[in-house]
Amino acid sequence: MSEEHHDCCAHHSQHHELVIDSLRVTYRNTLALDAVSFATSCGNRVALVGPNGAGKSTLLKAIAGLVPRSAGSIRWRGTAVKRWSSEFAYLPQREEVDWSFPITVRGLVEMGRYPQTGLWGRFRPQDAEAVDKALASLDLLELQHRQIRELSGGQQQRSFLARALAQEAHVLLLDEPFTGLDRNASRQLGSLLEKLAHEGRLVIASHHDLTTAPRLFDEALLLKTHPIAFGPAAEALSEANLDRAFGQTSDQDDRASTVAPTATL
Repeated sequence: MSEEHHDCCAHHSQHHELVIDSLRVTYRNTLALDAVSFATSCGNRVALVGPNGAGKSTLLKAIAGLVPRSAGSIRWRGTAVKRWSSEFAYLPQREEVDWSFPITVRGLVEMGRYPQTGLWGRFRPQDAEAVDKALASLDLLELQHRQIRELSGGQQQRSFLARALAQEAHVLLLDEPFTGLDRNASRQLGSLLEKLAHEGRLVIASHHDLTTAPRLFDEALLLKTHPIAFGPAAEALSEANLDRAFGQTSDQDDRASTVAPTATL
């Protein structure tokens, strides 16, 4: 994979920041997320960590524009994000994908060009070039004509990432990407995400393995419907913060101890 930085983003530039401010999401009468605020920038890998039902998947979908926000704002590169944007690519949990769907790896990656061509638009030479480049970047050229159901778990994840690269997305939103992968596939995916971030993309992923999060991610947002902590992964995932997120601390106590956005919120 190329070591050049992605041309959309410069590390820690205020023009390439993702800023979430006071985000709230409700499903009917159920509060899924509340008062979520944090800011990060291109070149970072951000883990979303928290117990089941903490709102990790909801936050990814809200950033991607797939679920409506009840309150709050999302700004990317200084501009308010009000709906879906081709600069954001959402990769669902593997269990949510119908792997029996009859489509090849190349066909899946070609779907990343739909925002540029339209669903029924004609494929142009530059679209085919973008697909070829994405397949090559993720070492999928030899698998491009294989049905996705025939792939290993790691190959399936790489195929979805290739679709995001073909889309020319700058923010990659991954829902539990390491779940179900064996040790080698997990290691390869971790190295891949590191390279994508080094190229200048912003990677945000929900993650459940507390032992590997500080190694795989630069920053972490610890959630329990509302934010518990945000900052460098090792600091945000301190024992004290994890006790607040996964222990018996009451919601009222958590909110009472919330402070300004630093390593602990």
